[in-house]
Amino acid sequence: MPRWSAALTRAGITDPHLRRSYDAQRTLVRRNRREEYLATRLLLPARIHPAVIAAVAFMDETDRRIDSGDIPTRQDTLRSWDRQVTAALAGGSTENETLRALADTTRRHPVLGERVRDFLDGAPVEATWSGFATEADFQDYVDHYSLPALMLTASLIGPAPDAERHAPFLRGCRRLIEAMQRTDFLADLAEDVGQGRVGIPKDELDRHGLDYDSLRERPQECAPAVERLVDAQAERAGTVLARCRRLPEHVDPEYRPFLNALISVQGLRLEAVRRNSGSLLQRGASPAPSAALRVLWRGYRAARGRRQ
Repeated sequence: MPRWSAALTRAGITDPHLRRSYDAQRTLVRRNRREEYLATRLLLPARIHPAVIAAVAFMDETDRRIDSGDIPTRQDTLRSWDRQVTAALAGGSTENETLRALADTTRRHPVLGERVRDFLDGAPVEATWSGFATEADFQDYVDHYSLPALMLTASLIGPAPDAERHAPFLRGCRRLIEAMQRTDFLADLAEDVGQGRVGIPKDELDRHGLDYDSLRERPQECAPAVERLVDAQAERAGTVLARCRRLPEHVDPEYRPFLNALISVQGLRLEAVRRNSGSLLQRGASPAPSAALRVLWRGYRAARGRRQ
């Protein structure tokens, strides 16, 4: 793993003020998204590390700002944040370290600016989200918010929008994020119930004789139905995830270990959900850290072999 300072230099980031802004984003991502941070630092070329870290930090900051409070508050917060982001990307001065790093990254990688706009345009879906009535609502959420969020980083390693490989790459990313989002909602079921909203469509809850009140008030009584529900949702996620295996073929070889590891770690997360399907109302589900580290180590060896 190259030193962070060396990665900044390889990316052409030499201004001390800017380097401090990127340093701040690195600290946030390393603390909040350890697996993603390690995957970036181990598996991607050093010159792209600062850009990916800046994009992930911006996505997390947006989520943090619009994920709490009532819906009007979340909407107001998003409108204010959108104005700040737009001004920073247009060249305006900002004291926000996240936006300073993001604006610099979009200057170096113009495609990211377009993806930031897509993400912010879809963010009202998240700012007003309180659950899904149907599977179609879930799919709409994936299209308008989850996929643009993924493309903040995916655009930095994927083919150019006018390249022949871009369309199959985008389709693969759409499948991957659907599997990831469905798995996230299952793994976070206990937390989401505590917050008053769940990511499983109401029509699916109805199909299994469940509703929000039963999940909250009678978790032991409804455990068998929850297990059947989780198994069915996990099967859907697994089917879609299996169709992502060829996604790495659509990027340059130097980026393939990263995507392969991302897909493999997602498979581990889905396995953890399946193993804990009967207890997700009591606790979340995540793979053992050692299993994820083994995936990253294998990916690192593959990436290192390509560079030698």
